[in-house]
Amino acid sequence: MWARAEGPLRLAAGVAAPAGMARLTRPDSTGQALPVWPDGVTPSLLDEHQVAPVPVERSGETRRVLAAVLKCCWNDLSADPWPGDPAPVELVLDTYRALIGRTDDLMRNWAIGALRRLHDSAWVVLDDGVVSLGPRCALWPAESHAQLRELVRRLLEPERPELTVVADADIVAAARPAEPGHDPAAEGGGRVETAAAEFDDLLAGYDERRRAELVAAFMVVEHAAEPVQEVRLAALRDPALRHTLGEMLARRGRTLIQHRDRWISGYDDAVAAQALAAGGTRLGVSERAVLTLVLVHSVAIPRAEGLLPEDSWMSPHPTPVEELRRHTQLPIGELEAALRTLRHAGLLGQVKAGEEAGGYVPGPQFHRLTPAARRRLQEELILAAGPSTPLAAAVLARRSAR
Repeated sequence: MWARAEGPLRLAAGVAAPAGMARLTRPDSTGQALPVWPDGVTPSLLDEHQVAPVPVERSGETRRVLAAVLKCCWNDLSADPWPGDPAPVELVLDTYRALIGRTDDLMRNWAIGALRRLHDSAWVVLDDGVVSLGPRCALWPAESHAQLRELVRRLLEPERPELTVVADADIVAAARPAEPGHDPAAEGGGRVETAAAEFDDLLAGYDERRRAELVAAFMVVEHAAEPVQEVRLAALRDPALRHTLGEMLARRGRTLIQHRDRWISGYDDAVAAQALAAGGTRLGVSERAVLTLVLVHSVAIPRAEGLLPEDSWMSPHPTPVEELRRHTQLPIGELEAALRTLRHAGLLGQVKAGEEAGGYVPGPQFHRLTPAARRRLQEELILAAGPSTPLAAAVLARRSAR
């Protein structure tokens, strides 16, 4: 659950990765743990079942920037891509410009935004003007390395003026200051240790076809952008298979959530409560304020006007950016940073209207609320939108009675 909520887990020297996770080990024996897809399946499984994953903002630029990072950081094509070598951000941007054939400032801004998205999702590591391949690149299957090598060979080398002030190697060295006991020669080395099987005991009793159906349903409900209809997957239609699917999800702190005849996964309420009690990641004040405003204007007000079903947290009524600026005391830069964080987390979606931004609506993560979480959020929205109303008083009274 922690790995899904916060990204790769840091592991101390000698600490093994939990079952179902791969360990990325550094030369000093510390490492990171990442969940792996069961039974060796890949993201192409979603395509096979015609299920759309959660969309990536500006996905084209993001893929091209990742290709540019790979070009700059994978210098030894005889080795595996990860961990590669660090490279200056400016070299990556120059490579991206050579790839797309444009040099204007808009493209640069989009590329920097893509680097931030890739950093937030652990595909790259961005640090003090230097970029490296992130831990997720270590999970590329070995069968894909030949295709990746061909991609790197085909990418053009950027045309760069002679560096007369600071060379690329000096930029990288300056970003990696020497520390006591630190061996620069070992920097960047690492290995990927195969994860222990996670679901074999649950799947062993099924034949190959049903095992594949369970794995497919597991990955679809975990990674689909929208709840999937149960008629599309045998493991959702069959009660016995669905029970096993629920056990698989429970091992990762997840649970099945039903929306009539559609299903998706979400955090188990008990596991989520334990994580929060242990100091789990919470949104900052700015992000919570902006998210509350969007929920009030896109959900609460339309629901009060009879434009939304009572149990729906998704809305076709965007909150304009001007409305957010008018009703928040946040500076513009902080507001934009909060919106960016919420978009990347899937908590907000952006609706376009022509060439201008139409506004923001609740994002796909709201599909993943359990019934108990939906009730809690409903109460919080009542307290935020009308703290002095009789309904808010009833909510507070019920909470105090507990």
